[in-house]
Amino acid sequence: VQLQACGGGLVQAGGSLRLSCAAPGSIFRFNDMGWHRQAPGKQRELVAAITSAGITNYADSVKGRFTVSRDNAKNTVYLQMNSLKAEDTGVYYCNFGSYRGSYSITRGSWGQGTLVTVSS
Repeated sequence: VQLQACGGGLVQAGGSLRLSCAAPGSIFRFNDMGWHRQAPGKQRELVAAITSAGITNYADSVKGRFTVSRDNAKNTVYLQMNSLKAEDTGVYYCNFGSYRGSYSITRGSWGQGTLVTVSS
C-alpha cells in the first residue's frame, strides 16, 4: 500500500503549511502513522509520528514547531508545520506501521511524497 502525502508548496521562512495523508480505514485504524522527510542530498528521516492511541513523538529539530494529529473519522493524518525554516525543505512522506520514539518499522511502500520548499 502506498500512501500519498498532500499539501506541500513554497513558503517563506517563518510561514506555515499543513500536510495531510489519507489511508484506507483498515490500515489507519490499527497502525501508527508517521511523517518522514528527505532533504536534498540527505537520507530520509523520521519527523513526527502518532500512534494508534494518539501518542505523539517528534524529531528534536521540529519539536515545538510541528504538530502531528490524526482524525480517526476521516482516516487522515496531518502535519501542521509552523515557524518553518530553510532546513525544513525536502520531500515529505507519510507511512504507517509501528513507531516507538525514534524507532520505526514502516509497512507501506514509499509514495512520491509532497515537496516543501522554504525560502529564506
